[in-house]
Formats: sequence, C-alpha cells, structure tokens
Amino acid sequence: MATRKTISFVTGNKNKLKEVQFFLKGNDSIKITSVPLDLPEYQGEADKVSRQKCTEATKQLSGPVLIEDTCLCFNAMVGLPGPYIKWFLQKLGPEGLYKMLDGWPDKSGYALCTFAYSSGMEGEEIVLFRGKCEGTIVPPRGQRNFGWDPCFQPSGYDQTFAEMPAELKNSISHRGKALEELSKFFNGKNSS
Repeated sequence: MATRKTISFVTGNKNKLKEVQFFLKGNDSIKITSVPLDLPEYQGEADKVSRQKCTEATKQLSGPVLIEDTCLCFNAMVGLPGPYIKWFLQKLGPEGLYKMLDGWPDKSGYALCTFAYSSGMEGEEIVLFRGKCEGTIVPPRGQRNFGWDPCFQPSGYDQTFAEMPAELKNSISHRGKALEELSKFFNGKNSS
C-alpha cells in the first residue's frame, strides 16, 4: 500500500477542517491534518494575500501546506470588506455587517474562497484554487456557529448559509466550489 502524503491545513477551525476532509475523503493518497498556526493578516487583493499566507506557512512548517482565505465582498462597497472580513465580523458581528449596507439600496455581494497549496518543495509555485458564490447580505438568521453565514443568503435560495443543511451549503458555497477544484487537482496529480 502506498504511503499517504500528509498535508498541513493551517486552521484552528474544526468546521473548516471537517469541510476540507469531507471533500477530499475519497482520495487515499493524502491525509489532511489541522495545524493552528497564527499567520500574519496580510493586506491586498485575495490572490496576493493567499500567496503570502501560504509562503509564510511553508517557512514555519515542513512539508506540504494548505491555507484558506475567505472574503465577503459587498458590491455597493466595490468589494469591501473583502479579505478584511475577519476583523469586521469580530468588531461588528453579523448584525453589524448587515447594517453596514443601510445607506445603499444594493445589498448584493459575493463570498470568495481561495485555497493556496504549497508542496513544501523549494522553487515550486504556489497553486491557487478559487470558488465564488453570489448572494445577498440579509438580516442574520440561523445558527451562529460559522462566522458570517447568518447574514449571507446565496442567490436562488430563501435560506442563509446558517439555515441550510451542511450538504446543501457544501454543494453551492464558495468554499465547496474551491474545494471541488482542489479535489480535482489532488485526484489528477501523482503524489510526490
């Protein structure tokens, strides 16, 4: 039996780890483990932030590394808060995120998830996997156990992410779409 490649997924969030493991469960060549590494919060556009975080994680850990960065972007605010959503959520909560749009008729936005993977080998490029989900910022509804999910209602649905069963959310979410791309990459690539 071939040995499994262990990939360090930089997160302390058990829900994110479960989602990643769910999407990659059929791949016996890799094993995803969680490493709660505290990385700097870089500034810039989503791709740049993801690459910087992955580069720093690779410096601190040995072997293959996977990081995830999520943005919540309001169209009325030309994409803000974007990669800074973590700080907005910590200070304002889901209610405050919704209230930020009080002055704008446009409540539309999108969730963007970027996974960055490094093989840990010097000189190899960092590979990015993106997923995007369009939706509307709404008054918070549903469980409060997963960030801004209570105030994001994906287009074409009458439930917020927080109100949806996990299977439905995973099948349409920004993270689910990015993980599908990641899964294709690992299923189509020989383990090194």
